[in-house]
Parts: sequence; C-alpha cells; structure tokens
Amino acid sequence: MPTTRPRHQITETEDVGAALDLAAQRWPDEARSDLMRRLILTGAQALAQSPIERTLAIETALQSLAGLADCYPPGYLNRLRADWDRVTP
Repeated sequence: MPTTRPRHQITETEDVGAALDLAAQRWPDEARSDLMRRLILTGAQALAQSPIERTLAIETALQSLAGLADCYPPGYLNRLRADWDRVTP
C-alpha cells in the first residue's frame, strides 16, 4: 500500500517470534503483521502508564481478588483435592 510514512523492517528472531505467538493466543484471528502492530501499541500503553497508576491498578486488582475469598468456604480446596484422588487411576 503506498504511503508517505516511514516503514520499518524487523526480522522475526526467536524472541520476536515467541512474542508474536503469545499475541496470537490473545488475538487468534489476526495476521502476524497485525499482531506486531498490536504488540507495539500495547507496549506503548504500558510504558506510558506512570508507576503510581500501575501501583493503583495492581492494588485495585488485589482488592477485587481478596473479595473472592468469601466465595469459597473453609476447607474448599481440601474437598476439591479429595475428589481428584477418586478420579485418578
């Protein structure tokens, strides 16, 4: 496609390929060239986030996870694991 904008070339090394494979798990219907664009934009968003914003986002996520503790009664994991023993040959 004709453009007046600069173009960039990147070789798909092992680490770049691994990043693209990971991106393909998140966005499975995208071409690898589109995955590259998404990775660049997602990385830029992460870099643009201030340390304070990142800390607040992590704290908010942890608070929401802490609220899930009430969803599981005491001994839940032990009962779940006991069921695993019955299924395993």
